[in-house]
Amino acid sequence: MRKWSNNRGPSRRRQITVRLLTILSVLVLSGCSALGGSSSGGQGGAEGGPEKPTLRVGMLNIVDTASFYLAQERGFFRDEGLTVEPVVAQGGAASIPAVVGGSLDVTFGNYVSFFLAQNQGVGRFRLISDGYQAGPNTFVLVARPDGVVRSPRDLAGRRVAVNTFRNIVELNARSALQTNGVDPGTVQFVEVPFPDMAAALAAGRVDAAAMVEPFITATERSAGAVPILDTASGPTADIPLGGYGTTEAFAQQNPRTVAAFQRAMLRGQQAAADRANVEQVLPTYIRIDRATATLINLGTYPQSLDGTRLQRVADLMQQFALVPGRFDVQPLLVTQ
Repeated sequence: MRKWSNNRGPSRRRQITVRLLTILSVLVLSGCSALGGSSSGGQGGAEGGPEKPTLRVGMLNIVDTASFYLAQERGFFRDEGLTVEPVVAQGGAASIPAVVGGSLDVTFGNYVSFFLAQNQGVGRFRLISDGYQAGPNTFVLVARPDGVVRSPRDLAGRRVAVNTFRNIVELNARSALQTNGVDPGTVQFVEVPFPDMAAALAAGRVDAAAMVEPFITATERSAGAVPILDTASGPTADIPLGGYGTTEAFAQQNPRTVAAFQRAMLRGQQAAADRANVEQVLPTYIRIDRATATLINLGTYPQSLDGTRLQRVADLMQQFALVPGRFDVQPLLVTQ
């Protein structure tokens, strides 16, 4: 027995030593994991989250942005680790400089304003999500029921309200006027915010207004406004209207934030494909009743940035001398 015990002693000591070393290794590795994180745990999750989880987003409270508000209401941004704060602006021409200045991180804007700002050197921009595309009667020149404007030709020499100068609203109006035999140069465009156009029209400060939904339907119902011309028809039928953009620097410095925003907006665009969802969300951010929401004309909410479609806008800008030559939109696109 003693011989056997003496022979097994060294072996048992080696086993105990191996076990102790194994336990010690596990404890060391566990400590490192707790302190530094593992490749599949906390450290990887931190690396995969948005660099800037809180975003100030320039916004227009119009039908075009219903998908954004659906994404916010349904928690799509929250699912991506983002908190978004909408900041209402008069138009892209006003909010785009705020992105350059840093008071906004992202903004909804019409494509004319983005392309014009890029071409003029206001900043270097990247488009990260499509927003809205025109449909029949979604952009309409309306007039007072008791006014002198009864047809497009009556607009020569008249005052026409647009929300901001040199944007998609004015460009569509100029194109439609020219198509209908009216020299756009004879029309005096007046800057009036969308929510104030009905009052300006009723007071006679303008003779017609280039409106978008839901203001078209609301003004027709409340004041009997008369549609004169669908400005998203003919050469501008189904034209892309606006989307979401940021600066080149922001996109480069915050790629995961941009990707998270894109994923949330894609879900919002998909939700907006169902008209019932748009009707439900509109009264939550625009002062209209649900009855009006059921009557408005809707365009579409594209689910991808398409350079061929967006090039139509830039080519129209060239035609009306908003840019001196062909403007290539493709370098501005950040696709998913």
